Amino acid sequence: MPASPIRRLVPLAVKAMERGVKVYRLNIGQPDVPTPPEAFEALRNIDRKVLEYSPSDGLLSLRRKLRDYYHRFNIEVDVDDIIVTAGGSEAVLFAFMACLDPGDEIIVPEPAYANYMAFAISAGAKIVTIPSSIDDGFELPPVEKFEELITPRTKGILICNPNNPTGYLYTMKEMLQIRDLVLKHDLFLFSDEVYREFCYTGAPYISAFHLPGIEDKVVLIDSVSKRYNECGIRIGALITKHAKLKENVMKFCQARLSPPLLGQIVAEASIDTPREYMLATYNEYVERRKFLIDQLNKIPGCYTPIPMGAFYTVVRLPVDDADKFCKWCLDEFEYEGETIFMAPASGFYTTPGMGRNEVRMAYVLEKSELARAITVLRHALEAYPGRVLPSECVS
Repeated sequence: MPASPIRRLVPLAVKAMERGVKVYRLNIGQPDVPTPPEAFEALRNIDRKVLEYSPSDGLLSLRRKLRDYYHRFNIEVDVDDIIVTAGGSEAVLFAFMACLDPGDEIIVPEPAYANYMAFAISAGAKIVTIPSSIDDGFELPPVEKFEELITPRTKGILICNPNNPTGYLYTMKEMLQIRDLVLKHDLFLFSDEVYREFCYTGAPYISAFHLPGIEDKVVLIDSVSKRYNECGIRIGALITKHAKLKENVMKFCQARLSPPLLGQIVAEASIDTPREYMLATYNEYVERRKFLIDQLNKIPGCYTPIPMGAFYTVVRLPVDDADKFCKWCLDEFEYEGETIFMAPASGFYTTPGMGRNEVRMAYVLEKSELARAITVLRHALEAYPGRVLPSECVS
């Protein structure tokens, strides 16, 4: 089981804070935007006399609201197609456990969300990665590269759209190419779409359920954590029209009894959040994204493409080893009593050597905090013993 590149340096961050150092946390997608008032109102006004088990597939009232929510995005699913899970993470794990036998393979463009590997290992399956590059903005590798990796053990393709960790947003052309591969080789398409509310282009959001001809092969992963800024309630969903798959997933749902009741109550109320709240959150991330990307690309030797979705970006740094640099920032460095916490990008790759001088940053802090974090990063790069010349900064 791999250690999390997002959380494994947390003990060093804790020690830095115990020394009195302020730590700017850009390592994790924990938004600082306030949770909607509707969520807290629901929590304060629970009228139950017993906090009971919920159905294993989630409260019917929540699933009905989720159905209506997806309809807003032209995702046409029935209530019975929606299974509520303990976060998007459990949805991925149950999808793998229900679809894959030990030794089966899933193709995933990398860099990719690190926990996909952990979930695959839990299911006895194998993640087969296909590298994308920071130099072309992490666009989807050619279809031919996918074809080279498909074997009799290949059971699916997994995408995250918009992408974590890169912020890349797949185009319709790329999505149709994936659709064709799914049809040709009779595969599942696992599509992690938890960041659908954060697309920064004029092009329409493209769901896997928008792709004609593979509706019964899609396994959509969702979560309320990011769009309503409530990561701690641990409510997600697995959505599929595949009857046998739903039957298999329900076995795991029943084994863990039920998703969190209080979390479901909060999530259900959050779906009623006014569009004004969602728009304000969206606009806040647009401003943060522009500021962070502009400032990062002004630092000599740093480069990041412009992310078109989510609230992450992968940054190439002028360092010999980003893992060592991130550790050094927390363990040895401070500037005016402050330091910065980033996630080494090597943990989002499985191909040896890739991401060695890259980090993932989450722009989940307000602009004034981001500005200060950039100042700290500049000074860290100037002081770091393993700094390399900008001309040597290649992946």
